Amino acid sequence: MGNTIKTTLLLGLMSGVLLVLGELLGGSSGLMMAFVFAVIMNFASYWFSDKIVLAMYKAKPVGPEHPLHQTVARLAQRAGLPMPKVFVIPDQSPNAFATGRNPSHAAVAATEGLLRMLDQRELEGVMAHELAHVKHRDILISSVAATMAAAIMMVARMAQFAALFGGGGRGNDREGGSNPIALLATVILAPLAAVLIQSAISRSREFGADKGGADIAGSPYGLVDALKKLESASKRIPMDANPATAHMMIMKPFSVHGMMALFSTHPPTESRVRALLGQA
Repeated sequence: MGNTIKTTLLLGLMSGVLLVLGELLGGSSGLMMAFVFAVIMNFASYWFSDKIVLAMYKAKPVGPEHPLHQTVARLAQRAGLPMPKVFVIPDQSPNAFATGRNPSHAAVAATEGLLRMLDQRELEGVMAHELAHVKHRDILISSVAATMAAAIMMVARMAQFAALFGGGGRGNDREGGSNPIALLATVILAPLAAVLIQSAISRSREFGADKGGADIAGSPYGLVDALKKLESASKRIPMDANPATAHMMIMKPFSVHGMMALFSTHPPTESRVRALLGQA
């Protein structure tokens, strides 16, 4: 029930941001277009967010003959969960995420780089972490946030394009000209709003998924060793990831510096390791 309320609030917040962007960019006509777009995005986010995110990364489904599928099947049975769909992402950066509406419509995905880098114990720790997200029903709100944030960032890029070529803005309704202040606010505030919402829903739940994953795997040490490897590897091999989906990954897919570090979607790896070792 708590996650249902959070998901509803998130959809409302994201829709509100879209409506403000539409009004800033096109006045009353822009507001109406944004309303229609928000309705479509709300529907798509709930029913198809998992497919949208998996398509972003060209994830390929794997069957029972694949070692990753076999590992997930064992862990899902141990966790008392329905068997999720299993995908492999053709990316050399090691990472993984879970998505879907609920445990009965869930999917887990891991990159080729992760499968190559981790041993079996570490792989079990990572996939148990993702199944803990499924068990805690974190996946819907994370998937919805990814889809809606991607939409907001897309609108912001369109506004930036309009600003470069002198179009858009509320003033179009009344004066026929652009409103550079509104466009500048759109370019800056829209991605910031998306990142803030992502950060608010993501950081604390990573600790919960770490703990739940250690319980499913039967030990925290595999996940501890995996997190240390992933922290180092993600700096050497950053993932070509959409920023709107960064909060879904077990490890932040690229480095952030300066002010953007304040909006990181993941708690520090050192803090996660300490919490897991304290659990042991």
